[in-house]
Amino acid sequence: MTTAETPARQRRPREEAARLGREIYERDILPQVEAGHHGEYVAIDVETGDWAIADSESGVVDGLRAQLPDAVDVLVERVGYRALRSFGAGSLRRRE
Repeated sequence: MTTAETPARQRRPREEAARLGREIYERDILPQVEAGHHGEYVAIDVETGDWAIADSESGVVDGLRAQLPDAVDVLVERVGYRALRSFGAGSLRRRE
């Protein structure tokens, strides 16, 4: 199929995309990156399960977009952290 014939990817509801992306991260990606990539960012295309890793949030999104320019539902995780950002007190690092 050529690009003109490729159907547009449909965006999932935000909660569903986040849930699916988190499942992919925990099941397929985390075991590969947790030992040697603490603090780095992982961007996951929820549709395909393809992913990229980089030192910065913008760098990882750019890296995934270079691989998959039509990605619609993308989840970004930070290796070793529970969340990307925090607005309150407390550590975001995962507890062992």
